[in-house]
Amino acid sequence: MKFSINRSVFIQNLTDVQRAISSRTTIPVLTGVKISVKEEGLYLTGSDATISIEAFIDAKDDDNKLKIEATGDIVLPSRFLGEIVKKLPSDMMNLEVVENFQTEITSDRASFTLNGINGSEYPRLPEIDAKQTYALPTDTFKQVVNQTIISVSNQEIRPIFTGIHFEIGNGELKAVATDSHRLSQRIMPLTMPEVAGDKVLDINIPGRSLQELIRIVDSNEDIEMMVTDNQVLFKARNIYLYSRLLEGNYPNTDRLLPNDHSTIIEVAASELVNAVERALILSHEGKNNVVRLNISDQDIILSSQSAEVGNVEEEINVVKAEGEALEISFNPDYLREALKSFGQQNVQIGFQSSSHPFTLLPSDQTDNFNFVQLITPIRTPRG
Repeated sequence: MKFSINRSVFIQNLTDVQRAISSRTTIPVLTGVKISVKEEGLYLTGSDATISIEAFIDAKDDDNKLKIEATGDIVLPSRFLGEIVKKLPSDMMNLEVVENFQTEITSDRASFTLNGINGSEYPRLPEIDAKQTYALPTDTFKQVVNQTIISVSNQEIRPIFTGIHFEIGNGELKAVATDSHRLSQRIMPLTMPEVAGDKVLDINIPGRSLQELIRIVDSNEDIEMMVTDNQVLFKARNIYLYSRLLEGNYPNTDRLLPNDHSTIIEVAASELVNAVERALILSHEGKNNVVRLNISDQDIILSSQSAEVGNVEEEINVVKAEGEALEISFNPDYLREALKSFGQQNVQIGFQSSSHPFTLLPSDQTDNFNFVQLITPIRTPRG
């Protein structure tokens, strides 16, 4: 195996596939990157057995400056390969596999030799039957993921909650995530005729897989999503991301969204974020990380205290406030992340009581749950 290539192109694609590699893997070959050289181009693959990312570098694309002299496969240690190619002195680099899978990497007058592993030892990528394929607009899909992934659980006790639940049907895609303390839901319309009928897809995709996907795709073209019984493949540009699906039935979360509120306030999301972040300075020093919101007429106070440090209190500017007086406590990190998902929009926050979950909706879309954040309050003693 032997080739030369534009070094920056190699680095960009190597960085993409390295996102799938875990330092905690117990399978030695998965600490490496598989390099496959074929007549049509170069394939780089990284995997942790749950996520696999493959990048294709086309030999016909002049910008890649890819010159193939011999085909073949090799697995090289990911960390050392990445550090080496980033430090090479020239715009071009050469890679050649010699005896016993030793691999020479050269650029200008610099030369490295890495011990490799036979490429045949690397696990094969899953075969995806493309009968179910969906074209998703990249910008909107990235927004959907960013607005829901904040509620994905990082606890493995209930694996189903470590992913985002997707339903496709009736001309729309519905994404839901919850960790049982908060919930995020976003619905986006789809114009494909094959999704016009009743529910045609119901899957649970690991949050980490989606996080890595939105980090590597740009917004120039649609993402293709292909689904089988236990795998999903996303294709964007020259990148292929494979992921296992989470097993199990996602709970019905529609019943958690309240239709009635006793207290409603409308605020600028960005302004309330700033106030919450100021309160966080002290709440993070307390034992429980709690912030309290006191609503009475047009007077709305955000406060927090730490017995060791002190307290903070701030009056919040609101666009409007209506309903009953209310005092409610909550995790400020949850509220901050929920508010940030709305960007610069105004947000309507609806409360039932100090002990019921409260909702955040865009103020121009309060008649449905196409985009909603829900947060469970924290019960604290008064005073």
